[in-house]
Amino acid sequence: MAVTDEAIQKIKAMIVRGELGPGDRLPPEKELAERLGLSRNSMREAVKALEVIRVLDVRRGDGTYVTSLEPHLLLEAISFVVDMHDDESLLEIFTVRRVLESHATAAAALKATNEDVASLEAEMDQALGLTDIAELVAHDLRFHSAITRMGGNTYLSSLLDSLSSQTVRARLWRGLTQDGAVERTLSEHQAIAEAIAARDPELASSLASVHVSGIERWLRKAAAASAATASAAGDDLGDTP
Repeated sequence: MAVTDEAIQKIKAMIVRGELGPGDRLPPEKELAERLGLSRNSMREAVKALEVIRVLDVRRGDGTYVTSLEPHLLLEAISFVVDMHDDESLLEIFTVRRVLESHATAAAALKATNEDVASLEAEMDQALGLTDIAELVAHDLRFHSAITRMGGNTYLSSLLDSLSSQTVRARLWRGLTQDGAVERTLSEHQAIAEAIAARDPELASSLASVHVSGIERWLRKAAAASAATASAAGDDLGDTP
């Protein structure tokens, strides 16, 4: 692993120095290994690792290329990690999301164009009366992504998208639907949209923080219910002769 790590660092250094840029093709494996003083095996393993995190794109029969290195590509792995967490771990993730989302929403209120506001209002009009989980998830993705894009920080936008993946959103909306909280949640979206339209960053930030806090409360309740169910099941097993 140490040798592979060295190979990864050397390829990374080439990209950082500008010797390789987005879309560039890497030299053939043998040539690159000799150039960097590495074995072909360690080079091969490094390329595989960098392909997984979307830094490199291996095209069979064509060669290996540096990807576009855009934020949404490089942060994709976070969504995978988020999907693997239970409700208790997700609470920590949502704490991070609450901080970032309130900042992003304030930025949106400061920078949103008239076209941005009109698009957000149209999105809210389409969301009225939604009950289908898939449609609610799609709305949630469009709504929050639109707001973070308005702020103009592509890394922040991509990070926030990754911190609440489509799988997690589906879980949350399913739970909110069962608890009869869909109308309240959509109402919170509407209030955030109105604060952005009013170009009020402080109100927009506060409403976004309250909105994510509500999701945190639901997750905390779900985690407690899950723990109680597991405990009861354990007690039942203990009573079994």
